Amino acid sequence: MYVPLPIDEVTLGEPLPVDVWDPHGRLLLRRGNAIRDAHHREWLVMHNPQVRAEDFRHWTFRYTAAIDRALRSDQPLEKIAGVTRPMGFDDTVDIEPDARPLEEIWADLHASLTLLLHQGEQAQDFTDRFLRIEQRMRTLLRSRVDDSLFVLAQMLFDRAMGYSASHALMCAVIVRLVAQTLGWDEARQRSLQRAALTMNLGMARLHDDLARQDTPLTPEQRRAVLEHPLRGEATLRRLGVRDALWLELVRDHHEQVGGTGYPHGRVDVPPAVQLLHMTDVYVARISPRRTRAGLPAPRAARDVYLDASGMPTPLGASFVKTLGLYLPGTYVELASGETAVVARRGVRANTPLVFAIVGREGLPRGEPPLRDTADRTYEVRRAVPADDVKVRLQPTRLLARL
Repeated sequence: MYVPLPIDEVTLGEPLPVDVWDPHGRLLLRRGNAIRDAHHREWLVMHNPQVRAEDFRHWTFRYTAAIDRALRSDQPLEKIAGVTRPMGFDDTVDIEPDARPLEEIWADLHASLTLLLHQGEQAQDFTDRFLRIEQRMRTLLRSRVDDSLFVLAQMLFDRAMGYSASHALMCAVIVRLVAQTLGWDEARQRSLQRAALTMNLGMARLHDDLARQDTPLTPEQRRAVLEHPLRGEATLRRLGVRDALWLELVRDHHEQVGGTGYPHGRVDVPPAVQLLHMTDVYVARISPRRTRAGLPAPRAARDVYLDASGMPTPLGASFVKTLGLYLPGTYVELASGETAVVARRGVRANTPLVFAIVGREGLPRGEPPLRDTADRTYEVRRAVPADDVKVRLQPTRLLARL
């Protein structure tokens, strides 16, 4: 069902938060695009512009909510009268509680994000779908951080899962956690998380293909990789994103201090961009590919902890302080001879809580015991590549015991 577009209330040059249709269901203007000028507006008027009734109700709610906020804050009447229909990206969505097992929720988020990234600019209701993914993530991370890291790490190790979404979800969780450690404000954390989810929007399908590819990049693929930061930024702009930091992070997430990165070879790279790049590299290195195993988490952490001269950096120190050396969901060998999966970050970076899933004799444990690696009997001897572990885990059952 469609209702008329209140075109006289639309601000020229600002991205529309709704799709605009003609009475026959033909798309006149995609959500995120703007009515450029008076001539463009007159052209739309001639085509009797419509919007979906549900979109209009949501848009009107934002409008009346803005007026209500102005009234409650005792704004002058002339300022209240000047409230216009909100344009662009909407940050408010309502999420129903979800009582399903955590791995099912993250698998659902993975599927939703995969579809959204693959559809890109052609996605219907991109804004609303993206915000629902983000809000559901935020709800999970209020109370189940380590459990979420565990599930996401296991997703990264599963080659059957689409890599682009697994990578994006893990990066989004990590950047928010490290930004919290650094004491960055909520707006900065939100921009970082959104950038992590969308930084590979310009090459999502290729990202998945390359994770399964066992041959070198073709010239066309290499060109697409080099261009994807700019393509991702441009796509987000067309979808209505106006958050300058979000756009900068997507554009510059491959820039490196000293000017060795791309697409522009920036010499001075802001801390938020450095953090996103650091996280991108870390997650890529712990993730297995068709042609290689993932790096052990401590090795990947060391690589981001140290700068090019081998000296630790403040950002790297905060990164390791936040995640520890052994990420939940990764594997270790204990001094007891057991193989274990990391369940919780420890008090210190090198003392996680783990489940011993394989005994010293090499047999799987039916009911894996919980070990505290701060106890010297069970201290971590080394990290174990995920490909070397043949035990099939049941995350819901394991995590329920914590």
